[in-house]
Amino acid sequence: MHVLVLGAGVVGVTTAWYLQAQGLQVTVVDRQSLSGLETSYANGGQISVSHAEPWANPSAPLKVLKWLLQPDAPLLFRPRLDPYQWRWALSFLTQCTSAKAAHNIRQMVNLGTYSRGKLRALRNEAGLEYDHLEKGILHFYINLQEFDAALEPARIMREHGCDRQVVDADRAVALEPALKSIRHRIAGATYTSEDESGDARKFTQALAARCAEAGVEFLYGTEVLGFDKSGDRILGIQTLQGGKHQILRADSYVLSLGSFSAVLARKLGLFLNIYPAKGYSVTVPVKNEEAAFNVSLTDDEYKLVYSRLGDRIRVAGTAELNGYTRDLNYTRCRSIVRRAAEIMPEAGDWDQAEFWTGLRPATPSNVPYIGKSHFTNLYLNTGHGTLGWTHSCGSAAALADIVAGRAPEVDFTFSGL
Repeated sequence: MHVLVLGAGVVGVTTAWYLQAQGLQVTVVDRQSLSGLETSYANGGQISVSHAEPWANPSAPLKVLKWLLQPDAPLLFRPRLDPYQWRWALSFLTQCTSAKAAHNIRQMVNLGTYSRGKLRALRNEAGLEYDHLEKGILHFYINLQEFDAALEPARIMREHGCDRQVVDADRAVALEPALKSIRHRIAGATYTSEDESGDARKFTQALAARCAEAGVEFLYGTEVLGFDKSGDRILGIQTLQGGKHQILRADSYVLSLGSFSAVLARKLGLFLNIYPAKGYSVTVPVKNEEAAFNVSLTDDEYKLVYSRLGDRIRVAGTAELNGYTRDLNYTRCRSIVRRAAEIMPEAGDWDQAEFWTGLRPATPSNVPYIGKSHFTNLYLNTGHGTLGWTHSCGSAAALADIVAGRAPEVDFTFSGL
């Protein structure tokens, strides 16, 4: 069987790896010149099972209203004349109940735990190096109300196997001494020792090299324009490469194009409730080794994550629902630098910040689409939002099982769209 994977981000490349491990012939198609050059390029770097609380929760509607006129808000909704944006927003509101939030936490914890285990096995099997650290993730809270609101989601996560422990400020500083200067401001924290961090782009490109060695073909510089179909079957994909139009054919197809999956799926009459949530990151050199952190951190009040990537520091976060534009909003960039410098002024050389933005493929529930579509030979592995790096190996392994006709090992509600 020949499978065409559409997309060479971290999700597409891990999908290719697990498909070829099943003995299948695999081709990956991407418009970029290499793998991992879009949303996987400079993300937050966390393998964060503990980051399973969905954006859609009971406190979200009031927060979003408060943030509407705040240009550097953690979650910013920019209204557009776009019916898909409004449909997404209305669906988001329906997910903001305690029952649905608890259900979505369970889904994401189950997939995240499974995926983290798959990543560790793959890292050892393929000998991948990507500045990874296995020192856990520490969520710290300066706002007491935010800390109190985190206790129930943390309890639900523990129920489902994510050991997210509640700790006090002294324990937080003991775990990560770089927080010592703000010890007096910390209202509380949670710590998940099994979580990890690492450079998603380095991982993706290293794994793509291993895939190529194993026989996977990569067609870079190839834009996917649409589908050739008959009835409920995909016959091929319409592409443009170097000015030349051609149709690529295979037995089965996997849609892993991130935020652009929804645009392409509409050409088939499929509605994927995915909307781009533009995220930002800042990367700086380590300035003072003693002041820099090693435990990956999450500043939940500002929705920022901090990862140590060798001699670099990555700070990422915020979400902007503003269509498919990838223009940098420097107000938001400077806000990230300002907050990071306030928390750890000597850790990084904040004057040398490199800014980046990417489009995260967000669903209203934060739960991705993984599984078979209405078309007999089209599969979905997309819509991972902020957790594409966290869920990539697990969702890819599960999808490879589905393509091979086997039941996946993880307890997760797979898409039947």
